Amino acid sequence: MKKLLLRLIVFSAFLIVVCAVISHGELRTQSAAGPASNMDPHMGTTKLRPLRPGDQARADAILAAAKKAAERYRDYRKAETDGYTVFMPDQHQNVYHFIRESSSLADKQRFDPDQPPALLYTKIEGPSPGYKLIGVMYMVRYGVTDEELNARIPLSIAQWHVHLNMCVPPQPEERNWLMGDPTFGLSGSISTAEACTAAGGYFKPHLSGWMVHVYLFETDPAKVWGAGMEDDHGMEHNSIPAMKM
Repeated sequence: MKKLLLRLIVFSAFLIVVCAVISHGELRTQSAAGPASNMDPHMGTTKLRPLRPGDQARADAILAAAKKAAERYRDYRKAETDGYTVFMPDQHQNVYHFIRESSSLADKQRFDPDQPPALLYTKIEGPSPGYKLIGVMYMVRYGVTDEELNARIPLSIAQWHVHLNMCVPPQPEERNWLMGDPTFGLSGSISTAEACTAAGGYFKPHLSGWMVHVYLFETDPAKVWGAGMEDDHGMEHNSIPAMKM
């Protein structure tokens, strides 16, 4: 239990500490966040804006930089060598996040498409197990405004998302709870601190702030910048096998 909670705390601190921001229990009213299209209590997303002049060109430049930066990490072992660590590898996930923690505060306060703080992989099963690179992820602290998000990547192109209301079970090592449990985690029925406490769990109002996935090898622009809702990578919480429908 302590080991898994420590992993969650470290992952959250990656964004919270370096940005020197205290986590909030609710989405800020000036944020662009809205509930997911399926009213999932465990996910919030930004709202798509109308396309403005310059938005597409800016997004294309970010995508090109992300592709160039990620190319060296097609072999996940190179990512590990460069300091990326897979987040909760023992929990079932359709997309595995390799996170790089940096001691440089400046590196985390600025948005640099050439330096993605996270790489996205799918797991390869079979006689030669490993991970296949599918994209990158950019992150920013929880509580930022829609204008701050738009300054990084146009909100007319990409939808940022945030994972909300997660209850860690009292004995997490005994169940596959993160994204495959009907009661706990990001697909569970528990979505309030009160219910989590009653079940003996540990409640997190949000998991590590705002995130945006960039699926580098998709040909459909909508999937390149998808918010993870109803996509082939299964980031929608109730789309993963064994999840509550």
